Amino acid sequence: MGVIKTNAEDTKMLARLMRAEAEGEGDLGMLMVGNVGVNRVLGNCLDFKNIRSIPDMVYQSPGGFEATQKGYFYQRARESEIRLAQRVINGERQHPASNALWFFRPTGGCPATWWDQSNTGRFKAHCFFAPTPEDCPSVY
Repeated sequence: MGVIKTNAEDTKMLARLMRAEAEGEGDLGMLMVGNVGVNRVLGNCLDFKNIRSIPDMVYQSPGGFEATQKGYFYQRARESEIRLAQRVINGERQHPASNALWFFRPTGGCPATWWDQSNTGRFKAHCFFAPTPEDCPSVY
């Protein structure tokens, strides 16, 4: 059983998001994007109150993902991405995205904070940011 409630279509949607946001970062990068997505569904905190499903999370606006807002969320999910999405739905976490609610790709180094959340690390081109356990206990 997963850490969030999903069905086959939700899993495919998460897989599409992971591919759109981080295909160039490999499997580990896509898993980290999936961690952020699952954390947003789990969180019910900060900018993610009342985000209770994968579709809510994927299409949240404002505050959502660049892939859905800038038009590159169009490729179908391949079996390999669906398997990766299922892993994060089942609770697999990858540092530095383990508790992260945000990530972005800066042109330079990662800032120490972003949207008042601390930098937890960088993987390839993406920097990850997590709230404090007090601000969002559900992601810990």
